[in-house]
Order: sequence, then structure tokens, then C-alpha cells
Amino acid sequence: MAKPLALDFDPIARADELWTRRWGTVPSMAAITSIMRAHQILLSRVDAVLKPYGLTFARYEALVLLTFSRTGELSLSKIGERLMVHPTSVTNTVDRLERAGLVARRPNPLDGRGVLATITDRGREVVEGATGELMAMEFGLEEFDDEQCRAVFDLLRPLRVAAGDFTEVPDEGAARDGA
Repeated sequence: MAKPLALDFDPIARADELWTRRWGTVPSMAAITSIMRAHQILLSRVDAVLKPYGLTFARYEALVLLTFSRTGELSLSKIGERLMVHPTSVTNTVDRLERAGLVARRPNPLDGRGVLATITDRGREVVEGATGELMAMEFGLEEFDDEQCRAVFDLLRPLRVAAGDFTEVPDEGAARDGA
């Protein structure tokens, strides 16, 4: 868990004030600094839950992705695409999961050079246990209610669209909300 700063002032608000005095008002500086600090806090909270399982968030995401697949296996290239990470990161993640006995590798019968990562029974047990704990602590976002979490998702979505993560479908949000 991240060590609380326990300051008697908000250091990001102070930086914003100093920034404004020196270079003028730039709300995006305070926003990005807040996002980066939130990332540190959340990663620390999630890592504290995952560490006893021998997982990092990246390894956890890979295991979850494998559980979502119909057969419990995916090509390494598909894992990288879905998790939006570099092929080297996927290889490293799968190597570590394989060493831990949570996934196995096998040749891809549809691609002579490709490899499939397959979740093992132990991998399924680990991901279920870790998921239960992460859900119990609201993935570190327990200070926020469901509506606020959806608002954060919606607020950051245009950034992901602009980065080319996906092509936005006009009615996708309505479908997600049950409309």
C-alpha cells in the first residue's frame, strides 16, 4: 500500500498555484498530475491484493483475458492486441505466468510460427481468488459510487478514442447502460 503523504495541504493544488504564477493558468497540468497520482495510489492498492497470488496487474489482466476466451487460450499476438501492450511485454508476462504454472504454451495449429497461451486449472483458481478480493475492495475505487465510476470511464473515453485504441460506435454507450 502506498505510504500516505499526510501533508497539511494539497501538493497538486499548490503546484497548480505556483504554475499559474509562473506560466499562467493551465488546468491540464493539475489534471495530468492528479491522474498520475491516482494511478500510483490505485496500482499500489491493487498490487497489495495481487501480490499474495504472485501476480502483477499485467499478469492478472492476461489471466482474466484467457478466462474470457471460449477455449481458455489465445495467441500471444491477440493477448497483446487486447491488452494494448507491446509483444515483448506479452512474452514476458506469459513467461512469468508459465513459470508459476498458471498458463501453458502450445503451438498454434492455425499458425505454424504462432504460440497459444492456455490457462491452467491452477490459473483459473488464482484468477477467481484474486478477482473476488479485487471486487471486494472495488478495485481500489471504494471512495467512488457506481455512477462516479461510470463518469470517470466516460470522461477518459475520448482520450482513448483520440489515441486510436478503438473506433467509437455511436450507440455503444447506450448498449452498455442497458438502453
